[in-house]
Amino acid sequence: MATPNIVSVATINGFAISGAVTTSDTDIITVPSDYVYKLNTLMISNIDGTNTATVSIKITTDNASTFYEIGPAIPIPARTVLTFIGKDNILYLDETDRIRISASANSDLVYVASGEKITD
Repeated sequence: MATPNIVSVATINGFAISGAVTTSDTDIITVPSDYVYKLNTLMISNIDGTNTATVSIKITTDNASTFYEIGPAIPIPARTVLTFIGKDNILYLDETDRIRISASANSDLVYVASGEKITD
């Protein structure tokens, strides 16, 4: 298990994932061994028609079990979209890195993440 060399890659496959954000911390991305993920987009949308909800985004790196909050309780007004990661701030994730999210209310927020799975 070694971090792939992203200069000399064997495959680059795109991915897109989506789902509902719950009040429980949930891993939405877990990078498998021998991969690097380039996270191009992470958007969170508040689908509630009237209420603001908050989202918390956490990351762990280097095979650690400690999560660090990189987006602490960000308020998202009703019917709006937050682009947390976009073309101006992409994120590379190494093998076994994880991204975890949670919300202040069930069924109010949904997420979409897209990027590239890279392996040599």
